[in-house]
Amino acid sequence: MQELSLNILDIAQNSVVAGASLIEISLDVYDGGRMMALTITDNGKGMDRETLASVENPFFTSRTTRKVGLGIPLFKQAAEQTGGHFTITSQVGVGTSVKAVFDTASIDFTPLGEVWDTVAILIQMNEAIDFVYTVRGEDGEFVCDTRQLKEVMEGMPLSDLSVVQWIKEFIRENQFEILKRSY
Repeated sequence: MQELSLNILDIAQNSVVAGASLIEISLDVYDGGRMMALTITDNGKGMDRETLASVENPFFTSRTTRKVGLGIPLFKQAAEQTGGHFTITSQVGVGTSVKAVFDTASIDFTPLGEVWDTVAILIQMNEAIDFVYTVRGEDGEFVCDTRQLKEVMEGMPLSDLSVVQWIKEFIRENQFEILKRSY
């Protein structure tokens, strides 16, 4: 994938398919902006040991609409090609957590992309699911939590186009403030 935000979209969509009611996405930048961790955690149905052991194989997918599943293998490869690492944990009935750590100084680092667009689209298309997007950097932390947004919006749907545009700008401005373009 050309941007890590597309990996986030793919993995979060897997969480949606797994029946998650809460999906947490976190972006942590540390070590002077040199290291970045992306974590996607859900409370979906989780995976058994056999499925978890197979999920990194590009020729494995639990979907019936296609014969390959490239999202997890490509995310893992993107992290490892920078000298970073990848972990995935899952428990049936509890959920799944996927974490990729990147060395952003590596020539092989895939650009992050416009995560604010990705998160806003996920929120817009899955209004019944709660999303928490957290950005942590050396200059602080920012959290966008749809449970709080729903309270602030006083009944206005988060799928409304003006709300989606506001969410994008809210995330973008705060992400830039926290990270100061350190990645």
